[in-house]
Formats: sequence, structure tokens, C-alpha cells
Amino acid sequence: MAGLFASTTLSAQNKYGLKAQTFKAYAESIRSNPEKELIDLEKFIPDIVLDIRYATTNNFTGERIYNLAKAYARRPVAEALKKVQSDLKAQGLGVKIFDGYRPYKATVKFYEVYRDTTYVASPYRGSRHNRGCALDLTLINLKTGEELKMPTGYDSFSKDAWPTTPVKDPVARKNRTLLINAMQKHGFRVNSSEWWHFDFVGWKKFEVLDIDFEELEK
Repeated sequence: MAGLFASTTLSAQNKYGLKAQTFKAYAESIRSNPEKELIDLEKFIPDIVLDIRYATTNNFTGERIYNLAKAYARRPVAEALKKVQSDLKAQGLGVKIFDGYRPYKATVKFYEVYRDTTYVASPYRGSRHNRGCALDLTLINLKTGEELKMPTGYDSFSKDAWPTTPVKDPVARKNRTLLINAMQKHGFRVNSSEWWHFDFVGWKKFEVLDIDFEELEK
């Protein structure tokens, strides 16, 4: 099945009254401000692991949303995550990325599949993922590659996924706290309804983007 990005028929940036920056405007913006560049996290951060669920059907939509399994973030976000990874490596741990920068058209798709904005972003405002300033991730054991136990799986639309929900399992509770503390140390804040979702504190300085991964790969 072709991914959402293979289609040119979905021009969602105006459907909800929100203008999203296209590739041409983005390219102009990074010439004047290099911090706005979207960085390929797999190339930038040693030992990082990708599990880009939206490049598969293993996600809440049941559809392949991305054609490429890539993870990007704005330069300051990538630099902060690199510090997180370095800290974790000293403990034999690392980061596994489920999602990074997300084109605006994907946010529209998510909203139209599941309209509860507790768990999906409103297309009227856009997502911090659309700004290249949010990351969905978990922790792994670098030696085995196995994910550390957490309160829920990724994209769990339940209160158990909230970072403030009490966790009975001491291992999952410890791992969730470890992840949150590691990210907060370097300028990230956990989302109120998703333990895996972290927003970079400087996200307001960056525009909503609607640029396909294929354009970034050119």
C-alpha cells in the first residue's frame, strides 16, 4: 500500500485554516537561520535505533503513513538528544525513536482517524512534531537491543500511558522515571498523556512544516 506521502491529492495545510511551511520556504529559512535545519537523527547520533512505526502498518491507523523510515528534528533538538544519548550510553542504555518530525498532512490524517485531541494533535494548531520539536521514543539496552519495560506500549490511548499515572510494577516505574529525567536534563518536557512523547522547550520558535521525507532526502 502506498504511503500517504505518495499522494499529491491531500493538500491539508489550508483545510483547517493553518498555513504550513513548504520546502521552498523552509530552504530559505535555514539559509538565514541554520538552527532551523531538520537533522537526520540516524546519521547524527551514534548508536541511535529507529523503529518508525508510521512507515509500517504497525500503528494506530493500521496504515502505512510514511514511505521512508526516517527520523528528523531541528538542529537544537538533535543536539540536545545527542547529549541524552551520551548520558545514557554510560549506563549501557540508548534511545529508540518511534517518530520525530512529522509532516502536517500526517497530523491531519491522525485527527481524521482518531479525533480525541488528548492523544492526537489538533489540525487547527498543528503538532510540535510538525515543527520538528517533538520526539516519540523509549529506552533500550544497548547490548541486547531490547526495549526497557515501560507502563504501556507505544501509542497506547489509555490513562496508563499518562506520565503521572501511578505504576505498580517497580521496574516499569523506574524506567519511566529514568527516561523522563534523562530527557528533562537536556531541555525536553514529557507530554501530559504520553510517557514516550517529549517536546523541546524552544518549540515556539519553529514553524509548522508540511515537507515530505523524500524532499529532505534530495
